[in-house]
Amino acid sequence: MKRQIITIDETRCTGCGECIPGCPEGALQVIDGKARLISDLFCDGLGACIGHCPTGAMKIVSREAEPYDEKRVMHESIVKGGPNVIAAHLRHLMDHGQSDFFQQALEYLEEEGIANPLEREAVLQPAAHQTNAGHHHAAHAGGCPGSRTIDFNTNGKTEAGVAAVPGAPVQSALRQWPIQLHLVSPQAPYFQGSDLLLAADCAAFAVGDFHGKFMSGKSLAIACPKLDSGMDIYVDKLAAMIDLSHINTITVAIMEVPCCGGLMSIVAEALRKASRKVPVKKVVISLQGETLSEEWV
Repeated sequence: MKRQIITIDETRCTGCGECIPGCPEGALQVIDGKARLISDLFCDGLGACIGHCPTGAMKIVSREAEPYDEKRVMHESIVKGGPNVIAAHLRHLMDHGQSDFFQQALEYLEEEGIANPLEREAVLQPAAHQTNAGHHHAAHAGGCPGSRTIDFNTNGKTEAGVAAVPGAPVQSALRQWPIQLHLVSPQAPYFQGSDLLLAADCAAFAVGDFHGKFMSGKSLAIACPKLDSGMDIYVDKLAAMIDLSHINTITVAIMEVPCCGGLMSIVAEALRKASRKVPVKKVVISLQGETLSEEWV
């Protein structure tokens, strides 16, 4: 079959091995001083390894290749690496919106009686180490610090949008990190059973009291349907939040400009793909931050 798969330019490859950790499936090895794709079967074609290559030797091409087999990859490569490798692989799938492969991986773990390490992380999350800022950070096995899953401790915080004392900074309602839809993991603990706010990138800049008015008590994801790429990934991630994280509701905050309506289309497609159904509220914001309309759709 013809599908997307990694190719490596040997003239650029220095054999540094920086790409290897980005491929938990084990499709890459450094052999004879060069990174090599050792199995078409193990390459999912998502390109997570590309961003780690310092010389630009790697890219995704479309060619005839053996179909990717998630359960075989789990059996022959992932599980033997232990819980940390399993967890890294599951995060890799969800961070790239691969909900079908993710479900196949979970099915394999269940069939083999192997514990899902992400479930244990969700249990341990509240007990994660506390930073000097008074927040609780989730444990994370490597990856870009900017996309590291962090669940902020909101216990004892002042109500969002309200200063603790006159003249003090207004309290943030942000409960998590990251927030950009490409970076969030749909199964992050802060999405579990939450009310999701999906906001257009510009919305928070238009509304002066955005935190207090829209974010309080909600998990958050932001996106721009006009400038962002990978809308299919957005659809898969939202579908995974609905089915795997069991979010309760989705509030879509968009600007009045026509291009913002694309966020509603993404949500509608995710709902068609998901097996669960959740209520969706559409909020339209003017360019000067006024709420023009607010309705359940």
